[in-house]
Amino acid sequence: MTVRTNLRAADQLRDVKITRGYLKHAHGSCLIEVGDTVVLCAANVSDGVSAWMRGKGHGWVTAEYAMLPSSTHDRKRRETGAGGVGGRTHEIQRLIGRSLRTVTDLGALGEATVAVDCDVIQADGGTRTAAITGAWIALNDAFATWQEAGRMKVSPMLDHIAATSVGMVDGELLLDLDYSEDSRAEVDMNVVLDSKGRFVEIQGTGERTPFDRDRLDAMLSLASAGAASLIDIQRKLIAEGSLTYGR
Repeated sequence: MTVRTNLRAADQLRDVKITRGYLKHAHGSCLIEVGDTVVLCAANVSDGVSAWMRGKGHGWVTAEYAMLPSSTHDRKRRETGAGGVGGRTHEIQRLIGRSLRTVTDLGALGEATVAVDCDVIQADGGTRTAAITGAWIALNDAFATWQEAGRMKVSPMLDHIAATSVGMVDGELLLDLDYSEDSRAEVDMNVVLDSKGRFVEIQGTGERTPFDRDRLDAMLSLASAGAASLIDIQRKLIAEGSLTYGR
């Protein structure tokens, strides 16, 4: 049996802490900590859409993702300049944007654009999944700010989404992998779900070994339970109007 950091059970999430309203000037923001992974998420709404969308009566949600230079053991170069962002960053940005759009009524948003920024302050595995879970909170709060300002009558938010990872390490299925587990996983998977348990996106790879249908079903069940717990945290924060959750 794999001995996990902090003696976590195989089906146990890392400790989660969320601080809403972390940034003074953002329409919605939060700092999300999942174990030692820390991501700052912010969402801002602006009037207007790109030229190709004008006149269609609906808006857009887009995302940017970055790992800050000291977020990893070795200093990471900022992805700026002529080279632009790398392939991994581009793929994660698109994942975050797609995920958020599935739970946003773009017609109700009108011709407005929401820019969601997810900056990884500290990385210890699961940065994209933490970013999605935190980005939902930032987006939800940005819509609330827009409503309070009289810019929209109802929130375009249709549902919750959350994301977590699951993988096979030393032949054992584990939920919410940290870096030490992810770096040696035989199978690695990131899963995004809504509050009804429906899958928004599944990214699964046999890093070192193939996996059969039974393993796939078991991993999806494990991820579904983890995402449901994260959505419960989101609901608790919103229902109570609390600014913080966790340790």
